[in-house]
Amino acid sequence: MIPMLDVARYLAGEPGELERLGAQLRHAFENVGFYYLRGHDIPENLIAAMFDQARRFHAQPLEAKLQVRINEHNIGYMPIGGSLARTSKVNNNTKPSVNEAVFFRRERTPDDPDVIAGTKLRGLNQWPAGLPGFRETVLSYMIAMERLCQRLVPIYAVALDLPPDYFDAMFARGNMIQRLSHYPPRASYDENEFSIAPHTDSGFMTLLAPSNVPGLAIRLPDGTWFDAPSIPGCFTVNGGDILKRWTNDRFLSTPHRALNVSGLDRYAIPFFFDTHPDTLLECLPTCRSVDNPAKYEPVTYHDYAVWYATRNYVHQDQA
Repeated sequence: MIPMLDVARYLAGEPGELERLGAQLRHAFENVGFYYLRGHDIPENLIAAMFDQARRFHAQPLEAKLQVRINEHNIGYMPIGGSLARTSKVNNNTKPSVNEAVFFRRERTPDDPDVIAGTKLRGLNQWPAGLPGFRETVLSYMIAMERLCQRLVPIYAVALDLPPDYFDAMFARGNMIQRLSHYPPRASYDENEFSIAPHTDSGFMTLLAPSNVPGLAIRLPDGTWFDAPSIPGCFTVNGGDILKRWTNDRFLSTPHRALNVSGLDRYAIPFFFDTHPDTLLECLPTCRSVDNPAKYEPVTYHDYAVWYATRNYVHQDQA
């Protein structure tokens, strides 16, 4: 149902692999909007360490977590009830999602020009006190994931009939978000209530590490919901609204949701990778024609991300 892309030979530099994977990715995004990624170079022990850190953070008392409460930059701890997926086109979400999460973005220093200017969504990370090794593990994972994603970007270019290096400069210092989520077990949910409500992601690429507790479901193009199994050793990868918009709807941004009825605490560590915020997103040249003109006005990734955050996070209404 969900295609599998094995990038091991590509990452090893074998000839022809870029073209082969480009064709596979094109099929995945024109038909499903998700794929499994096998053969990546992220160490299993680093992934396991990140899940350990997610459990450590969320095991803290609420008072400790609120010391790094989420701010106007969408950095920090979001309590249960902090997100409401109002941009969803497949469900009228009226209740906040039943999960808590902590968010980190690119690590910046106080002398960073964007920090000095107070540019929205480009602030300093808020690191919890009293968790030795937490910051180091999270940053190590984010650096490894950024490098992997940068190596995957040429596959997207080839899939869209563009030169392999077409996107490289846009992602050289891209926007990245690391989320550590906790989905408490629920025996049942109220009507129109979810661990994460049906939604589409906002960006270009989301990589979800495999979890031993199920919960993810995706909405297929025919409208049915499919429980997406987590495959050991494989990331589950999807595109978001920016990818769909950039490709003039050629590539899908597939709705998905989560319900945790396992009886166990479920943790997730999705990594979101996007262009530099100042990138102007206008219809790609291979995705438009006289008979298929551009459907969307150009927009910077920054402006789109600010709009999306304002619509979907409760605290942004109060900022």
